[in-house]
Amino acid sequence: MHYSTCFRIAFKALGRHKLRTFLTMLGMIIGVGAVMTMVALGNGAQASVESDVKSAGTNLVYVTAGNYTRGGDELKVAAGLGAARTLVKEDAAEIVRKVTGIKFIAPGVSDRAPMETPGKRYFGRVIGTVPQFALMHSWRYRAGAMFTESQLTGGAAVAVLGTVVSEQLFGPGVDPVGKTFTVRGKPFTVVGLTESRIEDHAECIFAPYTAVQQSAGGIGHLQTITVAAEEAGDTARIAGEITRLLRVRHHIGNGDGSESIGVPDDFMVRTEAAKALSQGLYTSAAVFVLANLPQLDQITAEEMSGTLQQTSNTLTALLASIAAISLIVGGIGIMNIMLVSVTERTREIGVRMAIGARGRDVLRQFLIEAFTLSVVGGLIGVAFGFAASSALTRLLEWQTKMSLSAVLMAFGTALAVGVFFGFYPAKKASQLDPIDALRFE
Repeated sequence: MHYSTCFRIAFKALGRHKLRTFLTMLGMIIGVGAVMTMVALGNGAQASVESDVKSAGTNLVYVTAGNYTRGGDELKVAAGLGAARTLVKEDAAEIVRKVTGIKFIAPGVSDRAPMETPGKRYFGRVIGTVPQFALMHSWRYRAGAMFTESQLTGGAAVAVLGTVVSEQLFGPGVDPVGKTFTVRGKPFTVVGLTESRIEDHAECIFAPYTAVQQSAGGIGHLQTITVAAEEAGDTARIAGEITRLLRVRHHIGNGDGSESIGVPDDFMVRTEAAKALSQGLYTSAAVFVLANLPQLDQITAEEMSGTLQQTSNTLTALLASIAAISLIVGGIGIMNIMLVSVTERTREIGVRMAIGARGRDVLRQFLIEAFTLSVVGGLIGVAFGFAASSALTRLLEWQTKMSLSAVLMAFGTALAVGVFFGFYPAKKASQLDPIDALRFE
């Protein structure tokens, strides 16, 4: 008997009792959907934690124009040139081309300026940056969105506000998107309101750096370049390569990127860890901290990554194991209904054997019926899993992340469970005696 005939008979047999067939598949549907949802929750939790870690700045490298360190004379360390104007957008482009492991880069300028709306005034920080700045800090928006690349290129006077600035200029609870305010008398239109988890972002406005350069008097240089590394543990290497690259580009020292005593850099390159640990320190303390920073960055990143991975894997495995119980229950349901089917169709089996069907033909027929139950139930379960994950994200705001491996694992396990539990009833049917089967009432 051809497989196409077997599948046609299987669908016909299962269609005789549609409600019973659906109830049998229900365990498989719930099992597949539950496994997919639990794995998606585990992956989403891991992605959320990684996003929080990155938004805290552990993968950031800061390049700042000028170079000044308090107390440099006591260790004969050059104090630098102050606020330099040699950092330009071409430096940022060269960093992207020649330094590997960079995920995002954000050239920037900043200004402290008065901001005004009719009847209200606020003095705060204006940060000129690029759209990738929001991605490297994992911004969330209360309203609107980040400005676009075309607005950056055109120098459009648009801005994203922090929550404190929005309340000061437009009042608490007011959606500022579409409204205008002025910076040094120049009108800016609000395109977004950010809920950045970085505290000082709430007190800033963010605009295309091209527009801020114009409002600050038409300057052409940059004040900062912020770099986001793909891996947090890679920041020390990236900082070192950027330092050597900029020394060559700015013709500092020997011209080969190496450090030269007595010839100060006109820029500073610091990782987030360096910035936090050396902030406010005199050089005597800062030199010691920064000398050991590459090892600190690497160890911290490795420990953090390992802990996150282990916790996520444990959580995902626990949730998936609990959900997999539903698949076993579904398999037991398939075995139960197939045993009932064998009993109901004993006389039919006897007739088939009497006209020439062999035991392996009967075995194959009932295995295909169990397989069909698993396939249909698994496909409905996959749809249920996607729907459940989407509902959790939309209704409870739980982050979920569905992966192809989770879908294949859940669906493949459903097929394996269905065939495994369907084998015993199929084997029992294939071993029936034709004469006894024909006499069965």
